[in-house]
Amino acid sequence: MDAPRALNLARPFLAGLALAGLAGGFAARLAGSPMADTIWAAAAIPVLVALLVEIVTSLRRGDLGLDIVAALSMTAALAVGQELAAAIVALMYAGGQYLESFAERAARREMTALLSRVPRSALRHRDGELEEVPLDLILPGDRLLVRQGDVVPVDGSAEGVAVLDQSALTGEALPLKLKPGQAVLSGSTNVGDAFDLTATRRAAESTYAGIVRLVEAAQQSRAPMSRIADRYAILFLIVTVALATLAWALTGDAIRAVAVLVVATPCPLILAVPVAIVSGLSRAARLGILIKGGKAIEALARVRALVIDKTGTLTLGQAHLVETRVSGATGPEELLRLAASLDQASKHIIAQTIVSEARARGLPLSVPTDVVETPGEGITGRVESRVVTVGGLRFVADKFGAEVRALAGDRQPGALAAAVALDGKLAGLLILSDELRAGTEQLLQGLRRLGIERIVLATGDRHDVARFVAAGLSIDQVRSELTPDQKILVVLAERKNGPVMMIGDGVNDAPALAAADIGMAMGARGAAASAEAADVVLLVDQLDRVLPAIRIARRSRVIALESVIAGMGLSFAAMIAAAFGFIVPVEGALLQEVIDVLVILNALRALRN
Repeated sequence: MDAPRALNLARPFLAGLALAGLAGGFAARLAGSPMADTIWAAAAIPVLVALLVEIVTSLRRGDLGLDIVAALSMTAALAVGQELAAAIVALMYAGGQYLESFAERAARREMTALLSRVPRSALRHRDGELEEVPLDLILPGDRLLVRQGDVVPVDGSAEGVAVLDQSALTGEALPLKLKPGQAVLSGSTNVGDAFDLTATRRAAESTYAGIVRLVEAAQQSRAPMSRIADRYAILFLIVTVALATLAWALTGDAIRAVAVLVVATPCPLILAVPVAIVSGLSRAARLGILIKGGKAIEALARVRALVIDKTGTLTLGQAHLVETRVSGATGPEELLRLAASLDQASKHIIAQTIVSEARARGLPLSVPTDVVETPGEGITGRVESRVVTVGGLRFVADKFGAEVRALAGDRQPGALAAAVALDGKLAGLLILSDELRAGTEQLLQGLRRLGIERIVLATGDRHDVARFVAAGLSIDQVRSELTPDQKILVVLAERKNGPVMMIGDGVNDAPALAAADIGMAMGARGAAASAEAADVVLLVDQLDRVLPAIRIARRSRVIALESVIAGMGLSFAAMIAAAFGFIVPVEGALLQEVIDVLVILNALRALRN
């Protein structure tokens, strides 16, 4: 076992030993025994030895911090016969390290919950029986049984109705009811009846595995603010040693030097910054916002310019029925019902969109017969007693001519039209388009209030479509028909306005996400490449989570700095008082313990709203 892991395991025992030794010494003193000082020294020495091992390990990594001051204060206290002060410092140090570990575990709870839920095996149908197999053996096409309470092991499609709790993935509290054939995300929990799942991806390629990799990366990353804290720690170490030496040299009183060293340890910098940063990461995770570590959270707090993708980001990224134009006596709902009934027989994406729209409205669909499909063009068949034709404008125009084109008329840029004919006559058009997300303008205005000075729309879509989407929005510039490398150039060009955030969801956005100071991916339905390249991943398909992400990042950074400044300030004031002889070593040890607890509690404020 390596030294850092052994020290982590030993922390609660060292804290308990120091506490027991301190209490035992007081008991001996009350009983009139001369062993009190010996007991206090015996309690301090094991902690000092563990501290020296930790210092050596840190120095080998090139890290230098105020743990050295803790070692100096304990050593000096023992050397001048201040065993009680040494025991208090030992308890303070061991207890502070344990408290820090406990605080970080509490802050990481939301993130580690994802890791702890990873399923290790699944029940697979094979030759009429169920067999439990490791996840690595599951292949696309395998049929799995997902029992009530099980975590869905791989991405797939439901073969029956599935009621799923996706709160661990998205932060959404309400269960989601999926119909047969709908996509199921791995990592969801089955809160309804058991259902069969047809695997569409291997476990290692599934949504949950990707999220777990992102979480692991976030937990292992180190915040730049921690490195800033280390630089402050070196300065503080120099000031502490100099002040202790000066107090001893001017007064000839070694006790004052010991008091200065005691009151300066352990370091609020080391305790406060990681707790505040990890608390912010955990707070964001509860809202479905996965921030990949301290570097990302600091960059997010400083962002001043935004480059945002269109499809799947500003818009929903899927076609929706936005208008129904009728020609004849058939009403809009009946027209949609008949078209959707026929389109059940087609795998075309527009046909499936029409079917989904009809089902979402609760329309009863009939089973089509005598179906004849022209791939990529249209489909004809019988629904109930009527002959129905559904297809593109050109496909239907070949049969009904200019009447179709006249009904199509003006459409918004980027909109698609599916023509519907009933019994040989044109009955109407179904207009489909990718819709702008609700509340987009309010989001952009909120970003402006947070200090985002410039917003640019960058898309690979046509210029007229991009202009139509941007109309009425608080967008400074529209860049359209961009290739992935051109999106990178847009990000780099905006750097003159300050740190740049890029938001996207597609594979073509991944290079720009990686090039930006902070990349944010729509990870709920976006491409895996964009989620891997981004610094922040929105696990819920809601763009409005951008605002709380920035607020949490800024608040965590402010709280970390507050804790650092307050801890250093209080420690420095106590050091001056100790140098002038107003604080003795025992009092200094107790005072520093109070300071350390205060800065940790302040850092934990980042967990709250």
